[in-house]
Amino acid sequence: MQLQPIPHPRLIVAISGASGFVYGHRLLQLLQGSDIEVHLILSRAALITMGAETELRLSDVTDLAARVHKNEDIGACVASGSYRTLGMVIAPCSMKTLAEIANGIGSTLISRAADVMLKERRRLVLMARETPLTLTHIKNMLAVTEMGAIVAPPVPAFYTRPAELNEMVDHTLGRVLDLFDIEVNTVKRWPGLAAQRRAEVS
Repeated sequence: MQLQPIPHPRLIVAISGASGFVYGHRLLQLLQGSDIEVHLILSRAALITMGAETELRLSDVTDLAARVHKNEDIGACVASGSYRTLGMVIAPCSMKTLAEIANGIGSTLISRAADVMLKERRRLVLMARETPLTLTHIKNMLAVTEMGAIVAPPVPAFYTRPAELNEMVDHTLGRVLDLFDIEVNTVKRWPGLAAQRRAEVS
């Protein structure tokens, strides 16, 4: 029997309580208008961060997803490997969430869905957000990397010479979506040093 393709490719987007709520919200915005069916999970700590860092209402975020799952609902569809997805992005990923994933603790839907990505060998991208890093943080990053996840801290690229914060956020998220072969046209591709210098002269 031949496998049937997923009618609408699915991507899980989780937002945890680390600083940087803008990354999760903007990621949802960038996926609008695509054929990606977005499944959103918000932690309770993420809601606290949203209130501290933004003027957003909860509906401003949840309305951007096709489906929204409660973090306490470990029986949700995305908690099963039989539910086919392209993978999962945690944007941003707190050190608590990273630790749960690194140690196989699936007590929330975010950590359970991440564990599913690892066991099914699907793409899991963790936008780990913390500085400075403790040895525990570094060991947990090593652990999830050895399991197959990609740790992608939201580090700005200055070769693009961003004029404002939004450009830096969009470039970073575009590079994250590159990992899923999803193009949202926010990445300024490096043309090579010679071409860059010619462009500056002209």
